[in-house]
Amino acid sequence: MELSSVPTDAELLELAGEVASAVLQHRLMLVTAESCSGGWIAKTLTDLPGSSAWFDTGVVTYSYEAKEALLGVNPRTLELSGAVSEETVLEMVSGALARFGAGVAVAVTGIAGPSGGTPDKPVGTVWIGWKRRGRYAHAQLFHFSGDREAVRRQTVAAALIGVRKTLTE
Repeated sequence: MELSSVPTDAELLELAGEVASAVLQHRLMLVTAESCSGGWIAKTLTDLPGSSAWFDTGVVTYSYEAKEALLGVNPRTLELSGAVSEETVLEMVSGALARFGAGVAVAVTGIAGPSGGTPDKPVGTVWIGWKRRGRYAHAQLFHFSGDREAVRRQTVAAALIGVRKTLTE
């Protein structure tokens, strides 16, 4: 599927359907660990009827304390690398799989704006991580453009595309 630069609701729902098919085909459950997307990935996935057959849990963790308590992110990682980092998203996605019964996970952390950006991490900086149980986690850095909603929509799309890819590799 080819996406517009800022995906529409219909495009996100189509991607969610593709993810659902892939998760079901592999007989897995999916968990999401979200920060900057605020649960939008989980919402998009659970908009699909029958999602309880393959969607396990969605966790939204904005604060350092929530990332530590709910996903097992090491406080030292947050202190040294910050919440918006490869190290943190890899710990988020690994923690999500360790804490819940799913077979595949996606995690996102970033700066959706309009404020909060820095020269090193401007608004639109998003790290997304994916992991399938029994395999290594991997992460990718994105630099999305637009307002808060545009950044979040692009984050949801990239996260879903990555889940699909993780299950087909």
